[in-house]
Amino acid sequence: MKNSQAVARPPAAQVAGTAAFSKFMHVLQVVADTPESMTVAELSKRSGYPRPTVYRTVAALVAERLLAEHPGTGKLTLGPRLIQLASRSWGRSEMRLAAVEDLKRLRDVTGETVHLAVPNGPHMVYIEKLESPSVVQMNSRIGTNVSMHSTAVGKAYLAMLDEAGLQAALDLLPQPFARHTPHTVKDIADLRRQLERVRKQGWAADEEENEAGIHCFGAPIYGQNGMPVAAISVSTLRFRQKPDPDAAYVAPLLEACRAITQRIAGSPMLSASDAL
Repeated sequence: MKNSQAVARPPAAQVAGTAAFSKFMHVLQVVADTPESMTVAELSKRSGYPRPTVYRTVAALVAERLLAEHPGTGKLTLGPRLIQLASRSWGRSEMRLAAVEDLKRLRDVTGETVHLAVPNGPHMVYIEKLESPSVVQMNSRIGTNVSMHSTAVGKAYLAMLDEAGLQAALDLLPQPFARHTPHTVKDIADLRRQLERVRKQGWAADEEENEAGIHCFGAPIYGQNGMPVAAISVSTLRFRQKPDPDAAYVAPLLEACRAITQRIAGSPMLSASDAL
């Protein structure tokens, strides 16, 4: 599934005393979100920072092994220290650990790729992915940010928020909406109409709205206060989708979400509605 490819912009506001740290984080995020490695000049264009600022920031990040620079081309990639930290964080993720057994069952029952995602500002971010046993694999990875307005996990999460929470989430979405395919929802009004249907039926669908040829079904995981804290999706290719998707995908998806919701009910940390 596609990740958000909008050109990054520097943070609009800084907490007092954290300007340098915010620059480091913004540069790291740009490198992480860009599929191809890039030079400092290219990073400067994507980040919106002047080239001298990017040179200094990159030098500090390379020294700390948070970025790595190819000696021949000067291309930048995420460094080994950052990858080690991310691996440890992912391995210890309480939400992932609480959900992983149900995710495995869901993958095995449906025979399709399963994602677990949590909100991350204006996006959903994948914190677990279990591949379909099929030889055709999904083009997504753990750590990918995906658009809320065009994905089943995003719409499942948004639809179950109360009105105040929904409006706050919608205010964060980049405008105008990125049109990933001709089927992508066009604006807030159209999205709200979709979310109303999702709220009534209890699950969301992405019918080639995020990536051509991919159909996804998503449903939320709820916290103690009845608000969504995460979402799960089952993703299938259009050509191999089973004739009764309600029975093949939606029913086991909802069962998995119910089981995980019950499991995390006793954990205030996991039941908090601001996962990231």
